Amino acid sequence: MKRFFTLLMLTVACLGLNAQDSYTLKENIPYVSSADTSAYRRERCKLDVYYPTQAKGFKTIVWFHGGALEGGNKEIREELKRQGFAVVAPNYRLFPRCRCPQYIEDAAAAVAWTFAHIKDLGGDPAQIYVGGHSAGGYLTLMLCLDKSYLEACGVDADAVKAYYPVSGQCATHYTIRKERKISYTLPIVDKYAPLNNARKLGTRLLLFTGDRRLEQMSRYEENLYLKSVLEGIGNAPVPLYEMPGFDHGTVLLPACKLIADDMKK
Repeated sequence: MKRFFTLLMLTVACLGLNAQDSYTLKENIPYVSSADTSAYRRERCKLDVYYPTQAKGFKTIVWFHGGALEGGNKEIREELKRQGFAVVAPNYRLFPRCRCPQYIEDAAAAVAWTFAHIKDLGGDPAQIYVGGHSAGGYLTLMLCLDKSYLEACGVDADAVKAYYPVSGQCATHYTIRKERKISYTLPIVDKYAPLNNARKLGTRLLLFTGDRRLEQMSRYEENLYLKSVLEGIGNAPVPLYEMPGFDHGTVLLPACKLIADDMKK
């Protein structure tokens, strides 16, 4: 009996080890040409790919980090690991070393790279999702609503299965206002505002924010307004998940869990 339980524990340990080892992480893959004339773009525009090694036809999420378009680095969120799908985590150029809309163009290039290359790793290019937090949420919204950025890279924005912006600004991002020397508190809605690019969607969009009492200024209200506008022009209901008790930073934990659950449906 003792020998049986010893063998059982060894089997469980091996299964756990195999489950952990069934994912591979490839780091710092360039997603722009080595001939690009911008040294900063060549330095910054790299991505990591975390994917299930032994699976075929898996789904993939491209995840954009936050940091106000001025900071931050690519990350593979723990809540998105070991979920049966791949995570592509890009860096993108940051203000003030770049100017609007260069970071949006980088985001589009990273998504286009995923469409072009995920099949080589075993993924399904027809099952690609896009999400991000804060500044990454803003980039996610811009790629979803202004089709021109992905179109310039040869990708139809509606070919993305779903978009998951977490705490993204829906007015013009405040760092773009900063670049123009406009007050942080003065809302602007121009061509760099997701709100100004509301359209009839051929894909799914799910919105996430923290508690309206704890979030950054007007973040929940901007997302609520975007939801209202999108539905008002004839889209199906757009889910807006407000996370009670979670602020702008901590909202990532429950939001990523909901995203992972949605992707696994």
